[in-house]
Amino acid sequence: MEWSVIPYSTEDGKEPVFEFIQTLPEKHQAKAIWEIDLLEKFGINLTKPYVKPIEGDKYKGLWELRIQQGNNISRIFYFLSIENTFVLLHGFLKKSQKTSKRELNLALEYMLDYKRRCKNGRT
Repeated sequence: MEWSVIPYSTEDGKEPVFEFIQTLPEKHQAKAIWEIDLLEKFGINLTKPYVKPIEGDKYKGLWELRIQQGNNISRIFYFLSIENTFVLLHGFLKKSQKTSKRELNLALEYMLDYKRRCKNGRT
């Protein structure tokens, strides 16, 4: 099966995940792009240490792409939209062991917005 990876876009056309990637140092950007390519190549068969599901019923369906470049750790949240399409939602630099609820809730908000607009035929 072929997989595709697309960015979530806000209603005004912003792509939060790519805006985040552009803020990273060059080598970290390259590592993030490389892992996104892995997701596109292997899809649901990609496993730890690259991906991990987000725990908790509230976040059901959300996954994180786990990126580490040197001492810098980042995460990109995504979900499987339809059959073979992953939607990249939100990225952030991870500075503590526990993932911030603020970051998780923003990714959840983007996922729900995407699904709402997709249902209404506006994505």
